[in-house]
Amino acid sequence: MPVAITVLNSYSGWALCAEGFMLNNAMLTIVGSLIGSSGAILSYIMCRAMNRSLYNVIFGKWTPPAVAADPNAKKEKKEHIETNVEAVGELIVNSKNVIIVPGYGLAVGKAQYPIAEITKILTSKGISVRFAIHPVAGRMPGQLNVLLAEVGIPYDIVEEMEEINDDFPNTDVVLVIGANDIVNSSALEDPNSPIAGMPVLEVWNAKNTIVNKRSMGTGYADIENPLFFKPNTSMLLGDAKTVCDNLRGFLEKHYEHN
Repeated sequence: MPVAITVLNSYSGWALCAEGFMLNNAMLTIVGSLIGSSGAILSYIMCRAMNRSLYNVIFGKWTPPAVAADPNAKKEKKEHIETNVEAVGELIVNSKNVIIVPGYGLAVGKAQYPIAEITKILTSKGISVRFAIHPVAGRMPGQLNVLLAEVGIPYDIVEEMEEINDDFPNTDVVLVIGANDIVNSSALEDPNSPIAGMPVLEVWNAKNTIVNKRSMGTGYADIENPLFFKPNTSMLLGDAKTVCDNLRGFLEKHYEHN
């Protein structure tokens, strides 16, 4: 979706540029060239972030890996661990550092508002809070950066994937909110995965990983995420805003009585 939007944006720029030539209007030609080239460059950067070509993103599709095993064999049933707001709240208040990974689900649920309040509460108690942003997270490039800035999240605690990936092993709690494909561990662990080689946020390296999403369904790529079944991962199912509001309420009550 983000790449499709940037490509359409680039096309609109080249169309404007062509219109400038037809009307002999230098301003339209210059503006169209800038829009078209910037959209093309951004599309290229985001395709690299997904380890796919532009052609494959626009015209291709995910193809399942070849299965050499017996087709009649039963698929292994995986069990996930579910948790609740109270357990997650206790885990967070006993942590020293927390990383929040926002995704498209946060944008849809408008959970950035309670997340901002949670960040203020935790930082006021001396807990380090940072945000990890994947290049293709959200519906549009930079959407999550804008949403976080909208609610007053300090820019210096919002970090890109390359800056923060090495810090996950030293993180007490990672809270993934509404993200799926950008934290899919099969990209690095399964060479037969359709997204093998795609750079992702390595949240599973943290001591505790909490994933908040509506259900156990797959994301846009329609690929199962092994992260959900790892022993240090707990699923906090529910609407992003509702869950974050409840988590904020828990933290406020906890610190009010302590």
